[in-house]
Amino acid sequence: MQGWSSVAKWTVFGPVACMVIALVYNAIAFADLGPEALRRSLLSATILPALVASPLFFYFSVRLRNLAITNRRLGLVARTDSLTSCLNRGAFTARVETVLDGEAALEAGALLMIDADNFKAINDLFGHDAGDEALTILSRSIRSVLRAGDLIGRMGGEEFAVFLPRVDQKNAEAIAERIRRVVQLAQFAPRGQAYPLTVSIGGAVFNNRTSFAELFRIADQRLYGAKHSGRNQAVIVHALDHPSIALRKTA
Repeated sequence: MQGWSSVAKWTVFGPVACMVIALVYNAIAFADLGPEALRRSLLSATILPALVASPLFFYFSVRLRNLAITNRRLGLVARTDSLTSCLNRGAFTARVETVLDGEAALEAGALLMIDADNFKAINDLFGHDAGDEALTILSRSIRSVLRAGDLIGRMGGEEFAVFLPRVDQKNAEAIAERIRRVVQLAQFAPRGQAYPLTVSIGGAVFNNRTSFAELFRIADQRLYGAKHSGRNQAVIVHALDHPSIALRKTA
């Protein structure tokens, strides 16, 4: 709607501006040629812009509108994972960094790292189409429990990230647990055979200035701690109060 209003505005005001300029110029240039010549010149300065400029301004306004729409769509494609419609890794990272590093920097929140358990088995047993379906179900399930303003991104493979602004540890733990439960309850039946989906979640909560890299490092450690401890669980810690661990990555 806004695009077409811009087209209408330029189609009307563009020729009017041309008409005003032409009238002023002709009034000055032909003032000494007599009343009849001046009248004809002013008449042509009125008619020609209306006949010529209006279609031209309309044509170029429509072209510019279509170009703007195409650019917006390309920008969306560049920022979005095509399978799950989540932000891709680069776009998610950039959005969170903007929130954390802006002038009005957010000083409380949490980053959750979410990884599908035993995902390789789905691809091996049912094929990659079933794996894609499982990823779609996972992203839809995660999104169903998020609040307005929360961010979700696909970080690669079967790993997702969620950024929760303005939450404390208790709220972050509650949201992580809701994500875990809703995934576990999701219906996934490749080839008509019911197959359970579960996720492991690691999270880092903060209430002071921090960076995405630091939150990611801590949340990723907690994620693989959750996997190492048996999967299908959430481990959320405070960024200022967590033990440093180094675990071998588990599928």
